[in-house]
Amino acid sequence: MSASALPRRGFLATLAAGLAAGRLRAAEAEGKPRKPNVLVIVADDLGYADIGVHGCKDIPTPHIDSLAAGGVRFTNGYVTCPVCSPTRAGLTTGRYQQRFGHEFNTGPAPEGDVGLPLTETTFADRMKAAGYATGMVGKWHLGAAAKFHPLRRGFGEFFGFLGGAHSYTNLAGGRRGGILRGTEPANEQDYLTDAFAREAVAFIGRHEKEPFFLYLTFNAVHNPLQAPAKYLDRFPTLKGNRRTYAAMLSAMDDGIGAVLKKLRDAGIEQNTLIFFISDNGGPPRANASSNGALRASKGTVYEGGIRVPFIIQWKAQLPGGRTFDQPVISLDILPTALAAGGAPVPPEAKLDGVDLLPFVKGEKATAPHGVLFWRFGAQAAARKGNWKFVQPRSGASELYDLAADVGESKNLAAEKPDVLKDLSDAWAKWHAELKDPLWGGRQRERPRARAKGKAK
Repeated sequence: MSASALPRRGFLATLAAGLAAGRLRAAEAEGKPRKPNVLVIVADDLGYADIGVHGCKDIPTPHIDSLAAGGVRFTNGYVTCPVCSPTRAGLTTGRYQQRFGHEFNTGPAPEGDVGLPLTETTFADRMKAAGYATGMVGKWHLGAAAKFHPLRRGFGEFFGFLGGAHSYTNLAGGRRGGILRGTEPANEQDYLTDAFAREAVAFIGRHEKEPFFLYLTFNAVHNPLQAPAKYLDRFPTLKGNRRTYAAMLSAMDDGIGAVLKKLRDAGIEQNTLIFFISDNGGPPRANASSNGALRASKGTVYEGGIRVPFIIQWKAQLPGGRTFDQPVISLDILPTALAAGGAPVPPEAKLDGVDLLPFVKGEKATAPHGVLFWRFGAQAAARKGNWKFVQPRSGASELYDLAADVGESKNLAAEKPDVLKDLSDAWAKWHAELKDPLWGGRQRERPRARAKGKAK
C-alpha cells in the first residue's frame, strides 16, 4: 500500500488537519500560547522492579529516572491487560478494549479482520484533528492488514514494524525484513532500539516548530534477547540472560536520553507532555526481568502482570519529583493529552479514561477512578481503593488488601465476604457491558466471579 492509495476519507482527514494546523499557527502569531507537544513512550515487557526509581540496583536507568525526577511517578499505575496488543488497543482508544472485542493478542502474523476495529477512533485521529503533527516509531501490534496500518489510523508518519515481536539485529549479516518506513520496506542496518531512537529524534527535528504527537513504542525488552557488544560490555558482572536483558534495557534508556536531549536542544522540553509506561509486567522466565515484590508476571491479572512503571513529565505545568498513590490506568493517557492540548472529548466518544491533570495538580482531591476492571479470557480482576478482587483461571475468587499485602500473598476472601461480593458484583455489572472477543478465546472461558472464596 502506498500513501497515494489511501482512501478519500484519509485525504479529507489530512486536509482538515492541515487547516487546523494553519489555524493553530495563526493563533500563535496572535500571541496565544502554543499547545504542548505530546510524547508517549511505551516499553515492552519491562519488569516493574527494573528501573532505578523502583529500586533496581544492577541496571542503571538514569534517563527514565530523570522523567520521575522532573515529573510525577504513579505508584499504582496499571495497564488494561497483561499482554501486549490488548493493552495497546486500550491505550490507543482510551476505552477498555473488551468493549470492542480486542481482548487477545493479534498473533505473530495477523491478517484479515484481526486488528484494532475500524469502528474505533485512535489517539492519533484525535490529535490530528486537534492540529497536531502525528508520528509513530516502533512496534504497532494492532493489525498487519493494510486497513489497520498506522497511516490509516491517524498517523502522518510511521517507522517500525506491524507485528508483536521482531529481531533487533541483522540476521546472519543479511537484510532484516519487516521494518517499514511508511508503507515501504526499510533496509535497516542499525540495532533496532538505536534505530527507533534515531527516528524519534529525527521526527522531533522535523516538527519542533509545531505541536506534535509522537508515539514511541520500543520493542525492548521483549524477546528475542539480543544486544550488541557496546551494551553488553557495560555489565561484565552479570551473567546469562540477565546480562543481555540489562544491555537491552540500557540501550532503551540511552534512546530515551537521546530523545530528551533533542527536546532540550530544540528548546521545547518544558512544554512537552511526556508519558512513560510499559505495556504489561515483566515475564521473568522469558527475558530475565524482575517484578520485585509483585506477584506473578505477564499473562496474569495479579499485580506482576498489570501494575507497571507509569510516569508523567510536563515541566511547564507539573511539579517534579512527586509521587501519586491513587490507582490510575493507561486509559488515562489519551484524555490527559487531549485536555492538555485543549481538545475536549465529545461525550459520544465514551472514553473510560480520565484527565489526570486536575488530580496531580491537587485541584481534585478525590480518586481518579472509583473501580478499575480487568478481563482476560478466564481471568478477572477489579480494584477499589486498596481492595482487589481476583478471579484466577480456575478455583475460587480471591481478595487482597494491597495496602498491606502488595505481593497478594494472603487471600482475605473468607474473612471479608462483603468486600468480595461488592467488588465481584461491580465487576459483573461492568462485564455485562462488554463484547465477546473478536478472535482468540472462547465464550465458555468467560469467568464467573464467585463470591465465596477459600482462605489460603
